Amino acid sequence: MTDTPQRASGRKTIRPSLKPRELMTGAPELARAFQAQVITLLPDAFPGVLGHSLTGRALQDGLWQLSTVNLREFGEGKHRNVDDTPAGGGAGMVLRPDVMGQAIEHARARMPARAPLIYLSPRGRRFDQQMAQRLAQEPGVSLICGRFEGLDQRVIDHYRIIEVSLGDFVLTGGEIAAQMLLDATIRLIPGVLGNASSTEEESFSNGLLEHPQYTRPAEWQGHRIPDVLLSGNHGAIDAWRREQSEEITRTRRPDLWAAHVAAKGSGK
Repeated sequence: MTDTPQRASGRKTIRPSLKPRELMTGAPELARAFQAQVITLLPDAFPGVLGHSLTGRALQDGLWQLSTVNLREFGEGKHRNVDDTPAGGGAGMVLRPDVMGQAIEHARARMPARAPLIYLSPRGRRFDQQMAQRLAQEPGVSLICGRFEGLDQRVIDHYRIIEVSLGDFVLTGGEIAAQMLLDATIRLIPGVLGNASSTEEESFSNGLLEHPQYTRPAEWQGHRIPDVLLSGNHGAIDAWRREQSEEITRTRRPDLWAAHVAAKGSGK
């Protein structure tokens, strides 16, 4: 489901000439704004797509704030090295614990004490809508973007870092994953979406995939909008949408369907 921007009265709008990265420094300081911080070797990758559309408008309005910590600035030696060869041998390079530790200490000093520290890792817990909802209730989040063969395990253990994965695949770095996690979280912050009910009716909000969506024209290329959606009978429409959600979930995501059936059986 895509989100449709809706203008709210009293809000500032993003000037067409404003560059996305300028949103990270031009937002008003609000004490209760959600604080997002990213430790990365590619600070210029942010805000990226987060500087556009609804998340970009919310960033400009101060509903959330974004900052980056450039890991390279904490590197060792003349060339600011941040990695070294794996202990025990093997391919690739591993991010050094002393370098990452300094970056984390710097980052923690700028963040609310309760803000979780997350490392984007393919071996982490699977990110889902429920996790996004929980993160949206926090004062903020710090994200570590991995590179190369990843992060020294001692750093993960020492700081009790939460490892989170976006799926069973591997990226060249955590920056894209960080933007995906932030997008899913920020859109749940009150005031970011023009219509709050959008988050209540979309996929995963009730454990099911979303029902099909239609709009005008009523007929296109010989395909018509289902009659029930044009009937004006809201009870019948709700029932049809529920049936469609259940069928789509059952056929496309057996894992979600099994969890949904189990939850219904337990009365949750």
